[in-house]
Amino acid sequence: MTTYSDDFTLLHSRRPEDDTFFVTTESSIFVGTFDGFSWIRCEGKGSFLNSPTLKTFGLDRVSAGEKCLVIDLQACTSMDSTFMGTLAGLANRLVAQNEGVLQIADSSERNRHSLEDLGLDFLMEIDPSSANWHGALETIRAELKPPQTPSQLGAIQKTVHVLEAHQTLSDTNAKNLHAFSNVVNLLESELELKQKLAEDANQK
Repeated sequence: MTTYSDDFTLLHSRRPEDDTFFVTTESSIFVGTFDGFSWIRCEGKGSFLNSPTLKTFGLDRVSAGEKCLVIDLQACTSMDSTFMGTLAGLANRLVAQNEGVLQIADSSERNRHSLEDLGLDFLMEIDPSSANWHGALETIRAELKPPQTPSQLGAIQKTVHVLEAHQTLSDTNAKNLHAFSNVVNLLESELELKQKLAEDANQK
């Protein structure tokens, strides 16, 4: 099992003044809606920093009735566990709500291995040969734009996002449940503490 602890380590090394964060300039999300699918492209690293933007756009499209989300990983250098847990959550939502599918476009060997290592290839289609977007990649990518409203999260929302991603991974199979059990437990404790501190502050 590959260790995907970089997102959890970075999350807990941030200073208190960093409790609200935005997508970093090192990794960018670009999106577009097309006939039959919506497109999300990650440039740079897919991480806990830009996965909230991925999730927000993806859930908005699912709520609008979209049946196919395509995640473009051509320019994605790597993915942490929060990013992959977010992908898994979107895949589950597509199936449950719209009987849809999440597809991966242009996955490198490294990213494919990361997804397969966590068993996520059973939740999504990786580089499907029959996808109707194969002949239009250049046109699609030329039309992509940054989301209108980049996601920003406060301290509690940030922890909830990372926790939910790891809970989704843990629910996928027994191997992940064991691998991420400590991370989930620590995040649950952290969330409880942050919620209590927020309640105490509101009562003052």
